[in-house]
Amino acid sequence: MILAGDVGGTKVHLALYDFIDGKLEHTRDKQYPAKEYSGLEEIVKEFIVTEKVTAACFGVPGPVRDGRLRLTNLPWTLDSRELATNLKIDYVFLINDLQANGFGIAELAADQIYTLSEGDARQAGNRALISAGTGLGEAFMIWNGRSHDPFPSEGGHSDFSPRNEDEIDLLRFLKQKYNGRISFERVVSGQGLTNVYEFLREVRGLEEPAWLAERIAAEDPNAVITELALAAKSEICEKAMDMFVSAYGAEAGNLALKILSVGGLYVGGGIAPRILEKLKDGTFIKAFTDKGRLSQLLVNMPVRVILESRTALMGAAAYAEARAAELSGISPRAASVKF
Repeated sequence: MILAGDVGGTKVHLALYDFIDGKLEHTRDKQYPAKEYSGLEEIVKEFIVTEKVTAACFGVPGPVRDGRLRLTNLPWTLDSRELATNLKIDYVFLINDLQANGFGIAELAADQIYTLSEGDARQAGNRALISAGTGLGEAFMIWNGRSHDPFPSEGGHSDFSPRNEDEIDLLRFLKQKYNGRISFERVVSGQGLTNVYEFLREVRGLEEPAWLAERIAAEDPNAVITELALAAKSEICEKAMDMFVSAYGAEAGNLALKILSVGGLYVGGGIAPRILEKLKDGTFIKAFTDKGRLSQLLVNMPVRVILESRTALMGAAAYAEARAAELSGISPRAASVKF
């Protein structure tokens, strides 16, 4: 049995996987509120009941160095060696969460992906992955001639670069709000959508009716803005969504240019599936391809949206099995194939 984990600042999602005829088979999974626990080890011990886990991999937010990571949004330090010893699991690995998503893409079925732009699917080469959720994750999938090897990055923390007067004024607003430098994550993320909404309300003076202000104050602002924007029931919410999706597409295009992802761009994370109808209206693709003399290069790149919420877990499980097989010489995936 393989244990996979997706560790975030607010929740930890764990799952158990087996293999049937060479394919991942989901056994069970559960989400835990991270801040209610002292660490990952406590959560894993609560999750594993009687199963014998041979290998585990956890996708984590941030750069992993020598199997170790200190989380930024939780007072936890994770060490793969300590976890392996304390949990009595032979092989434990920590990898970047976007890297886990990258490994998961190879495990997805056709109906777990939506093609936003066909591009030229005949092109073979690097792929890019961008994922807006609580934060903004980015990863590279480098083509080695046979398959795509995922590599992590912290590109979501690169400087936000405005493209028009609205975004220039948005940058000024955010520099004042955060008292300093602004990254793309301040605009393209869950918090980013709320930031854009506040800019439109406070700087551009778009009307916020009393009923909307009450909902924003009492509920999750991102959920309210998204709901009303998609239902076309609020001008300020629609405008916020337009600016958000356009900035998302622009940064996706920047990433695609930097690694020359002729093999395509994947849009992951929790936000994209929820706003899929908005992504379909052309706003994202227009910003993605608006790259001057290199626009045609972007037009030719396929753009696909990941619909499966457990992609990172699937990738972590696949990675755990493959790395453990390299070290032990025993592959549960290969052993499950029937000849």
